[in-house]
Amino acid sequence: MWRGDYLFLCSNLILKDFRLRYRHMSLGVFWSLLNPIVMMGVLTFVFTIMFPNGIQKYPVFLLCGIVPYNFFTVAWTAGTTSMVENAGLIKRVAVPRFIIPLTAVISNCVHLCIQIGLLFFIAFIFGIRPNRAWWWLPFVWLMETFFVCGLALLSSGLYVYLRDMRYVVESLNTMLFWLVPIIYDFSAIPQRFIPIFHYNPLAALIFAMRDVLLKGVAPPNSLLINLCGVSFLTLGVGFFSFQRLKTRFYDYL
Repeated sequence: MWRGDYLFLCSNLILKDFRLRYRHMSLGVFWSLLNPIVMMGVLTFVFTIMFPNGIQKYPVFLLCGIVPYNFFTVAWTAGTTSMVENAGLIKRVAVPRFIIPLTAVISNCVHLCIQIGLLFFIAFIFGIRPNRAWWWLPFVWLMETFFVCGLALLSSGLYVYLRDMRYVVESLNTMLFWLVPIIYDFSAIPQRFIPIFHYNPLAALIFAMRDVLLKGVAPPNSLLINLCGVSFLTLGVGFFSFQRLKTRFYDYL
């Protein structure tokens, strides 16, 4: 296949995932907004009315965690199951196998852009305006996408052989809701655990977004270096593992 054929295949896979997600749904793309809006409303009520935490602009604070978390969990799960769900295509068309999980992750960037638009809209309502630090946002999101692609490559390869892998990923995603600072502030983390959070790309992304949007400052250099290092390392490990695992895919698909 030529490079143009690869681009055509990738674009069609992304469009297929987008169409299948909202097929037979009356609200369509609005579901990409409804989930974070509902989560933001419920958690804001709980942690500002029932159990006040004193965090300023809490809806924006929450969305800085909910939007990255939603993208991470949905994209990782979609990437994990992508090889099995596209088994017919893989057997019929000679394409590099790694394209399948990568397009599954990238297709979720469409929904991510919609939710980021919601985040900016809520931030604007609370009086937050663009500043020079906002230039860091595309960079940290790109690093997060690399990280998820690496995880998806690894887990999708394992899922071909171990069908329990999907439930492992879903269980880890549930745990991550509480292990990353979505509803609580960085200051609430005990000192001895802070280095772990700095090396967690999902937590690092949330910290970076709150620095940029709520504080109006660029993310710390140490956070950016750790985010880049772990993201590229995960992508490399995921790709290498996938290449090793793909040799017997045809027998298990």
